[in-house]
Amino acid sequence: MSRLILLLSMTLFLNAGARAETFDAEVTRVTDGDTVWVRVGKDAPQQVRLRDIDAPEICQPRGREARAALAAQVLRRQVTVVVATRDEFQRLIAQLRIGRTDVGAAMVAAGWAWSPQWQQRRGPYAALQSQAQAARRGLWQDPEPEPPKAFRQRMGRCH
Repeated sequence: MSRLILLLSMTLFLNAGARAETFDAEVTRVTDGDTVWVRVGKDAPQQVRLRDIDAPEICQPRGREARAALAAQVLRRQVTVVVATRDEFQRLIAQLRIGRTDVGAAMVAAGWAWSPQWQQRRGPYAALQSQAQAARRGLWQDPEPEPPKAFRQRMGRCH
């Protein structure tokens, strides 16, 4: 028991200095099923890519439906942005929350996004993805939807 307490204490201590930037913003635009633009007050909008999900490209089958599903949740609403990092396109990579709802988890649960694997590890929403697949929700209505990563490798990005 004391070893567990020590381990938890060390984890809390190490994570204390690595707090994620968190801010509230309004979603002003939804680009696709995993990318939005947010604005804080009168500041310029910032592009945000939802962390831990991958939605169909807009030109891919079900891409427009995924964008519409995300827009129905967040467009013109206040969200909490929990920033993890920036990507190679300088987009913020972040979790979006509305109240206690994790928007990325909701997109996967509704079947509009994948919970991608990373370095042989299941994505954080893998169980939600399995449930959506079993229920044939969203993009899982198609027998074998093509993951966006495979689509991008085959076709490139939408123009």
